[in-house]
Amino acid sequence: MARVQSFEPIVGHQPRILILGSMPGTASLQAVQYYAHPRNAFWSIMAELFGLDPTASYEQRVAELSRHPLILWDTLQACHRPGSLDSNIDAKTVRANNFPGLLKRFPGIRAILFNGATSEKYFKQLVLPNLPRSLELALLRMPSTSPAHAGMNFEQKLAAWRRLMDFID
Repeated sequence: MARVQSFEPIVGHQPRILILGSMPGTASLQAVQYYAHPRNAFWSIMAELFGLDPTASYEQRVAELSRHPLILWDTLQACHRPGSLDSNIDAKTVRANNFPGLLKRFPGIRAILFNGATSEKYFKQLVLPNLPRSLELALLRMPSTSPAHAGMNFEQKLAAWRRLMDFID
């Protein structure tokens, strides 16, 4: 079974919102890019919300996204998972990223948006119990931008993701 690891976070300007996936899929791991699968809606949604050019190079999209008060990361730092599906993650092998350290470094974070249910599940299981109760964070599960989440079309996903704009000053 393949052991996979997440990437370093993409940190935007004075971040107030943390967007968490679960673990990069195979296409992303091979490209060393967040949301590299061509049918993943993440970059198209960010393009709609922030005026990014979805056809720009990955480096340009990251630079444009970094101008906004966001951090892009994954709940899991490492796990065993064959393929790309979250349902194939071996729960006995999961290790969370260092969220206490990240939240200490960026105390302005006010909302965590989960890109799908798996990210939220592991965050609540592995991370939340170890965070100070005094932290006031909005926790919002967004519909997964993955092409595997076919129960919603792009417009429905975009409408749900617009909630993140509530945390932009």
